[in-house]
Amino acid sequence: MLINLDNGPSVGSSRTQFLKRMVAFAKKTGKIIHLIYYPPYHSKYNAIERFWGALEKYWNGKILDKARKVFRIAEKSSWKNTHPIVDSLKKSYKTGVRPTDEEIEKYGHYIQRSESLPKWDVYIFPNIEN
Repeated sequence: MLINLDNGPSVGSSRTQFLKRMVAFAKKTGKIIHLIYYPPYHSKYNAIERFWGALEKYWNGKILDKARKVFRIAEKSSWKNTHPIVDSLKKSYKTGVRPTDEEIEKYGHYIQRSESLPKWDVYIFPNIEN
């Protein structure tokens, strides 16, 4: 499974809590996960950034004061004849949580970084034998 990421602060390849969750997901699904990060300030390559521009045009200055209104506008919008899947997460994650060094060592074996681009190209394997 290839996932393109924007290198934002919550999903950076050095974020231990994020990587811990990705390892758990790989183990649960049995899928190899390939994380590829867009370089900083290169939003033109990120499809979601282009979609935001189309969405801003679509809502045309409307006051977005209710979640339902935002969802309705987002659901009706499209970019290159593609409509988004719109949903809301009900769960919130605690901030400032950091895995212990022992936890990091347990899941660190599942992570393999590119030799040439270790910060931008990361594989997560569902089992250690890889």
